[in-house]
Amino acid sequence: MDIPSTYWLHHATFYVLLLLIHYLNGLLVVEHNVKVNYTRKINHFAFFFLPTLLSLVIEYPYSAITFFMDMVCAFIFLGCFAAPLRKRSKLLWIMFRSFDRPEDRPYTLLWLYTQFIASYAVLIPLLAYFESHEMLPLLMIIIIANGIGDGLAEPIGIRFGQRKYATYALFTKQRYVRSYAGSACVFVTTLIAVIAFHSYFNPAQLLAACVTLPLLITLAEAFSPHTWDSPLIYVVGGCSLIAIMQFL
Repeated sequence: MDIPSTYWLHHATFYVLLLLIHYLNGLLVVEHNVKVNYTRKINHFAFFFLPTLLSLVIEYPYSAITFFMDMVCAFIFLGCFAAPLRKRSKLLWIMFRSFDRPEDRPYTLLWLYTQFIASYAVLIPLLAYFESHEMLPLLMIIIIANGIGDGLAEPIGIRFGQRKYATYALFTKQRYVRSYAGSACVFVTTLIAVIAFHSYFNPAQLLAACVTLPLLITLAEAFSPHTWDSPLIYVVGGCSLIAIMQFL
């Protein structure tokens, strides 16, 4: 199956803009001492929402093969920041600084890579199931919870989170902290997303989704390993929605 030319134009534009955002954010960290916790989340929002915004002006042909190519491109993008490359390129080094939190070293890229792999491993069967059961729009609830709720949790927690709790991370015994304010952000965002998609539920399903989904996704984010929020949010959110839609 051929990939339409609009796909390549869409993706070329996306990654040029994404690299530019990483570079500008890296300059903020390197030259202006802006906290990487903030610039990292700007990158996060750009990665989630630029493709949708670009689709308004450049057609994105959704299919199984373009979804697979999205995965390949994401892994190649992260691979550009491998140590042998960024040590030889100041440009890549500056871009890397935009998401390289000091507390994540030396696992920054390893955690990102494994999170991407786990996220896609969860999303692929969820996409297949939701599409086959005509539930595909509901998947946006989970994506919004992860993209916006979890995306805002860290900067809000840094700015307003006085009360903290500890979590663990993969491949290390070091403990990391999250805030109750950040978790509340995930809860509120998920509740708003459920209400925004209320037309896809019957009354019993909507009540169940409002009562259970924000709490379960918040707990998934709270107890997931450091930097590994996404796959846990997708698993818990996807399974919860499937149960609600099948049994109510």
